[in-house]
Amino acid sequence: MIIVGITGASGVIYAVKLLEVLNKVGKETGLIVSEIGEKILKYELGLSVNDLKEKSDYYFEYRDLTAPINSGSFLFESMVIIPCTMKTLSAIAHGYTDNALTRAADVALKEKRKLILVPRETPLRLVHLENMLKICKEGGIILPAAPAFYHNPKTIDELINFIVGKILDILEIKHDLFKRWEGVMLDK
Repeated sequence: MIIVGITGASGVIYAVKLLEVLNKVGKETGLIVSEIGEKILKYELGLSVNDLKEKSDYYFEYRDLTAPINSGSFLFESMVIIPCTMKTLSAIAHGYTDNALTRAADVALKEKRKLILVPRETPLRLVHLENMLKICKEGGIILPAAPAFYHNPKTIDELINFIVGKILDILEIKHDLFKRWEGVMLDK
């Protein structure tokens, strides 16, 4: 199972696309959405949590610390928090697990499972970078929502696909969401 967490940062479209692709390739998913994430989902996309529940196999309540994913004995493959607020990133970096989302991330790190955080904040303060470094030192992966342009995207969907494709690469899931870099021949 791949757990997809949504927090209150802008960019929930990334999470929706990720759930759709994981569903399409037959990956089992679990979903957690923070309270502010629910509001951003409604504001940015006009969607409710119930709309996303249809795109996932399991739904875990954000405040439910008794959820099975909150135990290291529950086997899940990996976790992606997309988008990830700096508040959530900070909580994970400092082991503050007061909800199912931060506790599941804590479990992912302590059990050496893949944890991918997709922050969508800019600019970054020193404390943001220090928290990211703490998570990286423990094996977490920071994948900023910063799409590339070498594939000459023409639509917003192509930019979204690039970020989701990079996540799939880390999860070792084959895809064709974006054109890969092939190099450039420069004239002399």
